[in-house]
Amino acid sequence: MPEDFWVEVGDCCVNHFTLGKVLELETLDKSRIRVSLNTLIFMDESYHFMYNLNAYTPIYDRIFMASSTQIKALMQSHIDKDDDRFLSVALQVAAHEARNGHDKLAQELKLLVEKAKKNSAKNLPVSIASSVKDSSGLLTTSHPTLRFSDLIVNPAVKERLERLVREQKHLITLKNHGLSPRRKLLLAGKPGTGKTFTASVLAGELNFPLFEVRLDAVITKYLGESSAKLRQIFDTIREVRGVYFFDEFDALGSHRGSNNDVGEARRILNSFLQMIEQDSSNSVIVCATNHLEALDHALFRRFDDVIKYQLPSEDEIVQLFKSRLKPYVAKNFSWKKLPSMSEGLSNAEITLAANDAIKEMLIHDHNFITISMLQQAVEDRKSISQHFME
Repeated sequence: MPEDFWVEVGDCCVNHFTLGKVLELETLDKSRIRVSLNTLIFMDESYHFMYNLNAYTPIYDRIFMASSTQIKALMQSHIDKDDDRFLSVALQVAAHEARNGHDKLAQELKLLVEKAKKNSAKNLPVSIASSVKDSSGLLTTSHPTLRFSDLIVNPAVKERLERLVREQKHLITLKNHGLSPRRKLLLAGKPGTGKTFTASVLAGELNFPLFEVRLDAVITKYLGESSAKLRQIFDTIREVRGVYFFDEFDALGSHRGSNNDVGEARRILNSFLQMIEQDSSNSVIVCATNHLEALDHALFRRFDDVIKYQLPSEDEIVQLFKSRLKPYVAKNFSWKKLPSMSEGLSNAEITLAANDAIKEMLIHDHNFITISMLQQAVEDRKSISQHFME
Protein backbone atom coordinates (compact mmCIF):
# COMPACT_ATOMS: atom_id res chain seq x y z
CA MET A 1 0.00 0.00 0.00
CA PRO A 2 1.57 3.35 -1.02
CA GLU A 3 2.15 6.08 1.51
CA ASP A 4 0.21 8.67 -0.46
CA PHE A 5 -1.83 9.07 -3.63
CA TRP A 6 -3.93 11.60 -5.54
CA VAL A 7 -7.70 11.31 -5.57
CA GLU A 8 -8.66 12.10 -9.13
CA VAL A 9 -12.10 13.60 -9.53
CA GLY A 10 -14.19 15.48 -12.05
CA ASP A 11 -17.48 15.04 -13.84
CA CYS A 12 -16.12 11.91 -15.50
CA CYS A 13 -13.65 10.56 -12.93
CA VAL A 14 -14.81 9.14 -9.59
CA ASN A 15 -12.53 7.27 -7.21
CA HIS A 16 -13.98 3.92 -6.16
CA PHE A 17 -12.57 2.65 -2.85
CA THR A 18 -12.68 -1.13 -2.40
CA LEU A 19 -10.19 -1.64 0.43
CA GLY A 20 -12.28 -4.13 2.39
CA LYS A 21 -12.31 -2.23 5.70
CA VAL A 22 -12.92 1.23 7.04
CA LEU A 23 -9.94 3.52 6.47
CA GLU A 24 -9.30 6.89 7.99
CA LEU A 25 -7.77 9.17 5.40
CA GLU A 26 -5.89 12.21 6.62
CA THR A 27 -5.62 15.26 4.38
CA LEU A 28 -2.67 17.60 4.38
CA ASP A 29 -4.63 20.10 6.47
CA LYS A 30 -5.15 17.31 9.07
CA SER A 31 -8.90 16.93 8.49
CA ARG A 32 -10.04 13.30 8.46
CA ILE A 33 -12.40 11.45 6.18
CA ARG A 34 -13.46 7.90 6.99
CA VAL A 35 -14.29 5.78 3.97
CA SER A 36 -16.30 2.56 3.92
CA LEU A 37 -16.32 -0.28 1.42
CA ASN A 38 -17.59 0.66 -2.08
CA THR A 39 -18.09 4.32 -1.23
CA LEU A 40 -18.18 6.77 -4.12
CA ILE A 41 -16.56 10.08 -3.20
CA PHE A 42 -16.49 13.31 -5.22
CA MET A 43 -13.57 15.59 -4.39
CA ASP A 44 -11.52 18.24 -6.07
CA GLU A 45 -8.40 16.93 -7.78
CA SER A 46 -6.19 19.25 -5.72
CA TYR A 47 -6.97 17.27 -2.53
CA HIS A 48 -3.92 15.19 -1.61
CA PHE A 49 -4.74 12.28 0.72
CA MET A 50 -2.46 10.13 2.86
CA TYR A 51 -3.13 6.72 4.37
CA ASN A 52 -3.05 6.75 8.13
CA LEU A 53 -2.24 3.06 8.59
CA ASN A 54 -2.60 3.12 12.35
CA ALA A 55 -6.01 4.75 12.39
CA TYR A 56 -8.35 1.99 11.25
CA THR A 57 -11.64 2.52 13.06
CA PRO A 58 -15.25 1.55 12.28
CA ILE A 59 -16.69 5.07 12.28
CA TYR A 60 -19.03 6.10 9.47
CA ASP A 61 -20.34 9.49 10.54
CA ARG A 62 -18.10 11.57 8.29
CA ILE A 63 -18.49 10.02 4.84
CA PHE A 64 -18.75 12.92 2.39
CA MET A 65 -20.33 12.34 -0.97
CA ALA A 66 -22.60 13.95 -3.50
CA SER A 67 -26.19 12.86 -2.96
CA SER A 68 -27.64 10.21 -5.25
CA THR A 69 -30.11 12.78 -6.56
CA GLN A 70 -27.29 15.11 -7.54
CA ILE A 71 -25.32 12.31 -9.20
CA LYS A 72 -28.35 11.29 -11.25
CA ALA A 73 -29.07 14.91 -12.14
CA LEU A 74 -25.48 15.42 -13.30
CA MET A 75 -25.59 12.29 -15.44
CA GLN A 76 -29.00 13.11 -16.92
CA SER A 77 -28.04 16.68 -17.79
CA HIS A 78 -24.82 15.41 -19.41
CA ILE A 79 -26.78 12.88 -21.48
CA ASP A 80 -29.31 15.56 -22.46
CA LYS A 81 -26.47 17.99 -23.28
CA ASP A 82 -28.16 20.45 -20.93
CA ASP A 83 -25.14 22.49 -19.83
CA ASP A 84 -27.24 24.93 -17.83
CA ARG A 85 -28.74 22.20 -15.71
CA PHE A 86 -25.36 20.52 -15.28
CA LEU A 87 -23.85 23.76 -13.97
CA SER A 88 -26.81 24.40 -11.70
CA VAL A 89 -26.42 20.97 -10.10
CA ALA A 90 -22.69 21.61 -9.76
CA LEU A 91 -23.54 24.74 -7.78
CA GLN A 92 -25.82 22.64 -5.56
CA VAL A 93 -22.87 20.31 -4.90
CA ALA A 94 -20.73 23.35 -4.08
CA ALA A 95 -23.33 24.58 -1.60
CA HIS A 96 -23.48 21.11 -0.03
CA GLU A 97 -19.71 21.06 0.38
CA ALA A 98 -19.74 24.55 1.90
CA ARG A 99 -22.29 23.44 4.49
CA ASN A 100 -19.99 20.56 5.40
CA GLY A 101 -17.07 22.92 5.97
CA HIS A 102 -15.26 22.23 2.69
CA ASP A 103 -14.90 25.91 1.85
CA LYS A 104 -11.93 25.49 -0.48
CA LEU A 105 -13.65 22.83 -2.57
CA ALA A 106 -16.90 24.82 -2.65
CA GLN A 107 -15.11 27.95 -3.82
CA GLU A 108 -13.17 26.09 -6.52
CA LEU A 109 -16.38 24.48 -7.81
CA LYS A 110 -18.06 27.88 -7.98
CA LEU A 111 -15.12 29.35 -9.88
CA LEU A 112 -15.21 26.47 -12.37
CA VAL A 113 -18.95 26.97 -12.89
CA GLU A 114 -18.50 30.71 -13.44
CA LYS A 115 -15.70 30.04 -15.93
CA ALA A 116 -17.87 27.53 -17.80
CA LYS A 117 -20.79 29.97 -17.92
CA LYS A 118 -18.63 32.74 -19.34
CA ASN A 119 -17.12 30.45 -21.97
CA SER A 120 -20.55 29.15 -22.92
CA ALA A 121 -22.10 32.59 -23.26
CA LYS A 122 -19.08 33.98 -25.05
CA ASN A 123 -18.25 31.27 -27.53
CA LEU A 124 -20.97 28.74 -28.28
CA PRO A 125 -23.92 31.02 -29.03
CA VAL A 126 -21.82 33.35 -31.18
CA SER A 127 -20.61 30.55 -33.42
CA ILE A 128 -24.06 29.07 -33.89
CA ALA A 129 -25.80 32.42 -34.29
CA SER A 130 -23.15 33.56 -36.75
CA SER A 131 -23.77 30.54 -38.93
CA VAL A 132 -27.51 31.27 -38.91
CA LYS A 133 -26.90 34.93 -39.74
CA ASP A 134 -24.42 34.13 -42.48
CA SER A 135 -26.77 31.72 -44.20
CA SER A 136 -30.03 33.67 -43.96
CA GLY A 137 -29.55 36.98 -42.14
CA LEU A 138 -32.25 36.07 -39.62
CA LEU A 139 -30.44 36.94 -36.37
CA THR A 140 -28.06 39.53 -35.01
CA THR A 141 -26.13 38.73 -31.85
CA SER A 142 -24.86 40.83 -28.95
CA HIS A 143 -23.74 40.32 -25.35
CA PRO A 144 -25.29 43.09 -23.23
CA THR A 145 -23.91 43.96 -19.80
CA LEU A 146 -26.89 46.09 -18.70
CA ARG A 147 -28.59 45.53 -15.34
CA PHE A 148 -31.92 46.42 -13.76
CA SER A 149 -30.26 49.46 -12.22
CA ASP A 150 -29.91 50.82 -15.78
CA LEU A 151 -33.61 50.36 -16.56
CA ILE A 152 -35.87 53.30 -15.70
CA VAL A 153 -39.49 52.19 -15.97
CA ASN A 154 -42.58 51.93 -13.81
CA PRO A 155 -41.72 49.97 -10.60
CA ALA A 156 -44.56 47.51 -11.26
CA VAL A 157 -43.09 46.74 -14.69
CA LYS A 158 -39.61 46.23 -13.23
CA GLU A 159 -40.96 43.88 -10.56
CA ARG A 160 -42.56 41.64 -13.20
CA LEU A 161 -39.29 41.54 -15.13
CA GLU A 162 -37.32 40.77 -11.97
CA ARG A 163 -39.73 37.92 -11.28
CA LEU A 164 -38.87 36.34 -14.64
CA VAL A 165 -35.16 36.60 -13.86
CA ARG A 166 -35.63 35.07 -10.39
CA GLU A 167 -37.55 32.15 -11.86
CA GLN A 168 -34.94 31.64 -14.59
CA LYS A 169 -32.17 31.52 -12.00
CA HIS A 170 -34.09 28.80 -10.12
CA LEU A 171 -34.90 26.80 -13.26
CA ILE A 172 -33.67 23.46 -11.87
CA THR A 173 -35.56 23.80 -8.59
CA LEU A 174 -38.79 24.62 -10.42
CA LYS A 175 -38.35 21.82 -12.96
CA ASN A 176 -37.68 19.31 -10.19
CA HIS A 177 -41.19 20.12 -8.94
CA GLY A 178 -42.82 19.91 -12.36
CA LEU A 179 -42.92 23.69 -12.86
CA SER A 180 -41.58 25.92 -15.61
CA PRO A 181 -40.10 29.39 -15.15
CA ARG A 182 -41.51 32.38 -16.98
CA ARG A 183 -39.80 32.69 -20.34
CA LYS A 184 -42.24 34.07 -22.94
CA LEU A 185 -42.95 37.81 -22.71
CA LEU A 186 -45.02 40.19 -24.81
CA LEU A 187 -44.04 43.84 -24.31
CA ALA A 188 -46.47 46.49 -25.56
CA GLY A 189 -46.13 50.26 -25.68
CA LYS A 190 -45.33 53.32 -27.76
CA PRO A 191 -41.98 53.50 -29.56
CA GLY A 192 -39.08 54.47 -27.32
CA THR A 193 -40.66 53.45 -24.01
CA GLY A 194 -38.00 50.86 -23.16
CA LYS A 195 -39.07 47.59 -24.79
CA THR A 196 -35.85 46.97 -26.73
CA PHE A 197 -33.78 48.18 -23.79
CA THR A 198 -35.63 45.68 -21.59
CA ALA A 199 -34.53 42.77 -23.80
CA SER A 200 -30.91 43.88 -23.36
CA VAL A 201 -31.33 44.18 -19.59
CA LEU A 202 -32.81 40.68 -19.33
CA ALA A 203 -29.89 39.27 -21.33
CA GLY A 204 -27.42 41.13 -19.11
CA GLU A 205 -29.06 40.01 -15.86
CA LEU A 206 -29.16 36.38 -16.98
CA ASN A 207 -25.71 36.49 -18.60
CA PHE A 208 -27.30 35.26 -21.83
CA PRO A 209 -26.50 36.34 -25.38
CA LEU A 210 -29.16 38.53 -27.00
CA PHE A 211 -30.43 37.38 -30.40
CA GLU A 212 -32.51 39.96 -32.28
CA VAL A 213 -34.79 38.40 -34.88
CA ARG A 214 -34.96 40.30 -38.15
CA LEU A 215 -38.60 39.96 -39.14
CA ASP A 216 -37.94 41.80 -42.40
CA ALA A 217 -35.76 38.84 -43.38
CA VAL A 218 -38.34 36.32 -42.18
CA ILE A 219 -41.32 37.62 -44.13
CA THR A 220 -40.94 37.02 -47.86
CA LYS A 221 -43.25 36.87 -50.86
CA TYR A 222 -42.40 33.26 -51.64
CA LEU A 223 -44.92 30.63 -50.60
CA GLY A 224 -43.81 28.63 -47.55
CA GLU A 225 -40.42 30.31 -47.21
CA SER A 226 -41.36 32.46 -44.20
CA SER A 227 -42.56 29.46 -42.19
CA ALA A 228 -39.34 27.62 -43.02
CA LYS A 229 -37.30 30.57 -41.76
CA LEU A 230 -39.36 30.70 -38.56
CA ARG A 231 -38.61 27.02 -38.04
CA GLN A 232 -34.90 27.74 -38.44
CA ILE A 233 -35.13 30.43 -35.74
CA PHE A 234 -36.99 28.16 -33.32
CA ASP A 235 -34.44 25.40 -33.93
CA THR A 236 -31.77 27.85 -32.78
CA ILE A 237 -33.91 28.86 -29.79
CA ARG A 238 -33.95 25.21 -28.75
CA GLU A 239 -30.25 24.59 -29.39
CA VAL A 240 -28.74 27.79 -27.95
CA ARG A 241 -30.03 29.24 -24.70
CA GLY A 242 -30.38 33.00 -24.89
CA VAL A 243 -32.81 35.91 -24.99
CA TYR A 244 -34.56 36.02 -28.39
CA PHE A 245 -36.12 39.37 -29.26
CA PHE A 246 -38.89 39.70 -31.88
CA ASP A 247 -39.23 43.47 -32.38
CA GLU A 248 -42.19 45.12 -34.14
CA PHE A 249 -44.12 41.96 -33.63
CA ASP A 250 -47.13 43.44 -35.44
CA ALA A 251 -45.75 42.13 -38.72
CA LEU A 252 -46.59 38.57 -37.60
CA GLY A 253 -49.49 39.20 -35.29
CA SER A 254 -51.93 41.47 -37.13
CA HIS A 255 -55.59 40.46 -37.21
CA ARG A 256 -56.08 37.35 -39.30
CA GLY A 257 -59.44 38.69 -40.49
CA SER A 258 -58.28 42.16 -41.59
CA ASN A 259 -59.01 43.33 -45.12
CA ASN A 260 -55.38 43.25 -46.24
CA ASP A 261 -54.90 39.69 -45.00
CA VAL A 262 -53.66 37.12 -47.50
CA GLY A 263 -53.29 33.39 -47.28
CA GLU A 264 -49.52 33.45 -46.79
CA ALA A 265 -49.76 35.98 -43.94
CA ARG A 266 -52.26 33.73 -42.21
CA ARG A 267 -49.98 30.75 -42.64
CA ILE A 268 -47.04 32.68 -41.16
CA LEU A 269 -49.05 33.66 -38.10
CA ASN A 270 -50.40 30.15 -37.62
CA SER A 271 -46.89 28.74 -37.92
CA PHE A 272 -45.60 31.17 -35.32
CA LEU A 273 -48.48 30.43 -32.93
CA GLN A 274 -47.81 26.72 -33.23
CA MET A 275 -44.04 27.05 -32.81
CA ILE A 276 -44.17 29.35 -29.79
CA GLU A 277 -46.75 27.11 -28.11
CA GLN A 278 -44.75 23.94 -28.75
CA ASP A 279 -41.43 25.49 -27.76
CA SER A 280 -40.20 24.02 -24.47
CA SER A 281 -36.61 25.23 -24.59
CA ASN A 282 -34.77 27.02 -21.80
CA SER A 283 -34.44 30.22 -23.82
CA VAL A 284 -36.30 33.46 -23.07
CA ILE A 285 -38.54 34.76 -25.87
CA VAL A 286 -39.39 38.47 -25.84
CA CYS A 287 -41.82 39.93 -28.38
CA ALA A 288 -42.48 43.67 -28.68
CA THR A 289 -45.31 45.60 -30.30
CA ASN A 290 -46.23 49.25 -30.68
CA HIS A 291 -49.87 48.36 -31.34
CA LEU A 292 -51.29 45.92 -28.82
CA GLU A 293 -54.82 46.50 -30.11
CA ALA A 294 -53.80 45.26 -33.57
CA LEU A 295 -52.71 41.85 -32.34
CA ASP A 296 -54.81 38.75 -32.68
CA HIS A 297 -56.11 37.70 -29.26
CA ALA A 298 -55.01 34.13 -29.97
CA LEU A 299 -51.47 35.35 -29.34
CA PHE A 300 -51.97 36.42 -25.74
CA ARG A 301 -52.43 33.00 -24.18
CA ARG A 302 -49.12 31.85 -25.68
CA PHE A 303 -47.21 34.24 -23.40
CA ASP A 304 -46.41 33.90 -19.71
CA ASP A 305 -46.85 37.64 -19.23
CA VAL A 306 -48.04 40.66 -21.21
CA ILE A 307 -46.44 43.90 -19.96
CA LYS A 308 -47.62 47.36 -21.00
CA TYR A 309 -45.12 50.22 -21.18
CA GLN A 310 -46.22 53.83 -20.65
CA LEU A 311 -44.55 57.18 -21.24
CA PRO A 312 -42.31 58.06 -18.27
CA SER A 313 -43.84 59.60 -15.15
CA GLU A 314 -42.49 62.83 -13.62
CA ASP A 315 -40.16 60.90 -11.32
CA GLU A 316 -38.96 58.72 -14.19
CA ILE A 317 -38.30 61.80 -16.36
CA VAL A 318 -36.01 63.19 -13.65
CA GLN A 319 -34.27 59.81 -13.25
CA LEU A 320 -33.69 59.56 -17.00
CA PHE A 321 -32.14 63.02 -17.18
CA LYS A 322 -30.03 62.45 -14.07
CA SER A 323 -28.67 59.18 -15.44
CA ARG A 324 -27.17 61.13 -18.38
CA LEU A 325 -26.61 64.67 -17.15
CA LYS A 326 -25.44 64.49 -13.56
CA PRO A 327 -21.70 64.90 -14.38
CA TYR A 328 -22.46 67.87 -16.66
CA VAL A 329 -24.65 70.16 -14.53
CA ALA A 330 -24.00 72.48 -11.61
CA LYS A 331 -24.82 71.34 -8.08
CA ASN A 332 -27.77 73.74 -7.87
CA PHE A 333 -29.30 72.54 -11.15
CA SER A 334 -33.10 72.64 -10.94
CA TRP A 335 -34.20 69.10 -11.76
CA LYS A 336 -37.79 69.90 -10.75
CA LYS A 337 -38.32 71.97 -13.91
CA LEU A 338 -37.66 69.04 -16.23
CA PRO A 339 -40.94 67.05 -16.02
CA SER A 340 -43.16 69.92 -17.17
CA MET A 341 -40.95 70.83 -20.14
CA SER A 342 -40.50 67.16 -21.17
CA GLU A 343 -44.09 65.95 -20.91
CA GLY A 344 -45.04 63.67 -23.80
CA LEU A 345 -41.52 62.53 -24.63
CA SER A 346 -40.59 58.86 -24.51
CA ASN A 347 -37.63 57.37 -22.63
CA ALA A 348 -35.59 57.26 -25.83
CA GLU A 349 -36.44 60.86 -26.77
CA ILE A 350 -35.44 62.11 -23.32
CA THR A 351 -32.11 60.31 -23.61
CA LEU A 352 -31.56 61.82 -27.07
CA ALA A 353 -32.39 65.32 -25.78
CA ALA A 354 -29.91 64.86 -22.93
CA ASN A 355 -27.22 63.74 -25.38
CA ASP A 356 -27.93 66.77 -27.60
CA ALA A 357 -27.47 69.08 -24.62
CA ILE A 358 -24.16 67.41 -23.70
CA LYS A 359 -22.87 67.83 -27.25
CA GLU A 360 -23.93 71.48 -27.28
CA MET A 361 -22.04 72.10 -24.03
CA LEU A 362 -18.87 70.41 -25.31
CA ILE A 363 -18.87 72.04 -28.74
CA HIS A 364 -19.30 75.55 -27.32
CA ASP A 365 -16.91 74.91 -24.42
CA HIS A 366 -19.42 75.68 -21.68
CA ASN A 367 -18.67 74.68 -18.10
CA PHE A 368 -22.12 73.25 -17.44
CA ILE A 369 -25.42 72.47 -19.11
CA THR A 370 -28.04 75.10 -18.29
CA ILE A 371 -31.81 74.80 -18.16
CA SER A 372 -32.13 76.91 -21.30
CA MET A 373 -29.74 74.64 -23.22
CA LEU A 374 -31.68 71.57 -22.14
CA GLN A 375 -35.01 73.21 -22.92
CA GLN A 376 -33.86 73.90 -26.47
CA ALA A 377 -32.79 70.27 -26.89
CA VAL A 378 -36.17 69.09 -25.59
CA GLU A 379 -38.07 71.42 -27.96
CA ASP A 380 -36.04 70.12 -30.89
CA ARG A 381 -36.99 66.55 -29.98
CA LYS A 382 -40.66 67.47 -29.65
CA SER A 383 -40.52 69.11 -33.07
CA ILE A 384 -39.05 65.99 -34.65
CA SER A 385 -41.63 63.79 -32.94
CA GLN A 386 -44.48 66.03 -34.07
CA HIS A 387 -43.20 65.98 -37.64
CA PHE A 388 -43.45 62.17 -37.83
CA MET A 389 -46.92 62.16 -36.28
CA GLU A 390 -48.37 64.42 -38.99
